[in-house]
This record gives sequence, structure tokens and C-alpha cells, in this order.
Amino acid sequence: MEPSASPPARLGILGGTFDPIHLGHLVAASEAMHRFELDRVVLVPAGRPWQKSEFSDAEDRLMMTTLAAATHPRLSVSRIEIDRRGPTYTVDTLEALRASFPDAALFFIVGADVAMELKTWHRVDAIASLATVVAVNRPGSELTGRTTEPGLPKVEVLEMPALDVSSTEIRRRVATGAPIDYLVPADVAAYIRDRDLYTDVREARGA
Repeated sequence: MEPSASPPARLGILGGTFDPIHLGHLVAASEAMHRFELDRVVLVPAGRPWQKSEFSDAEDRLMMTTLAAATHPRLSVSRIEIDRRGPTYTVDTLEALRASFPDAALFFIVGADVAMELKTWHRVDAIASLATVVAVNRPGSELTGRTTEPGLPKVEVLEMPALDVSSTEIRRRVATGAPIDYLVPADVAAYIRDRDLYTDVREARGA
């Protein structure tokens, strides 16, 4: 993410494999922006997600994310994790953003299913001192009244409009020839077609 003339006081970070990015990701960013009065949300495609064994080329995922964010004035995209060598760890990204924006309050936005696994995160104790975790409730993965345990990040639960869409389902639909219109931004759908992504059934089952 490029430095701006007016550094954000409250910065949201939405990380993910984005394979592909879809409207659910964008709704989550928008809802978090509203609920927590964020100045900006930066989308951070993972480079080498350590929890996943298969994922599409990083540059393709970055381009789809950039296309998806292009029309929103308070969304930006960072290639910080793609350019970093080795596995992608949230704590490394948060430390880098803290160095770039030392005075900003950081909010790391994740799905509730991911937030449920906080204890497994790399250097989770350091994350607790860097950012508030925003857990986005969605169909099938919901948190209610979660309290912060010692050593774990503070977790805020974010309710969002019901939108049952996932990257896995989008890849499956592409592989079987089903439409993905209105599940991803139009420019992302065109990019997937132009690059012939997810047409291999084995690839579509990936992370």
C-alpha cells in the first residue's frame, strides 16, 4: 500500500487467499469500515498461505483483488505478503503496517471460522499487542459473545448481511461451466475468463 498524504487514524486490514476475491469479501470490508469508522481498508492477498497446500498464482490473485477494489475510494491493495519470501504469517504483516503507520489503530478483519482458530496462529501473543481482530459472522460460521482470553487478541464480532458465497464455490462453478455473474465483480469475472482460471477440476478443489 502506498503511503498517503493523510495517514489513516483507523486502518482495516482484510487478508485472505482471494482465490478469487468475491462480493462477500467486499461486503465485509464495507461493513467493517462503517461499524468501526475506519478511514481505509487495505486488502492483502496472501503470498504462500501456510494453512493451504494449493492456491492460484499470486500475481493472478493480486490482479483480481486490484480490479475488485478499483472503484471504492477507501479500498486499497497491498502486495506486501506476495513480495515476502517464505510462508505468509499475519503477525509479520501487522508488524510491517505498524511500522508504516505507527499512530494508527489497526483492525484485522477475518471470517469467524478463522477467528475461532486464534490459538493456532503464529506468534498470536504479538498479534494481541498490534491489532483488534474483527470476526465477520457468516452462514455456518458464527461467534456470539466471545471474550478475549489472556494472551489472545481482542475480538470484535461483526454481523454482516447474509451472503452465502465462497471462493471454493466460485472455483467449482467455473470448473463445471456454471455462471459466476453477480458473485464476483464484473471485472474479476472477465479476468477469470481471459486467463482461463479454475477450469481444471483438480485446481478448483484447491485452497
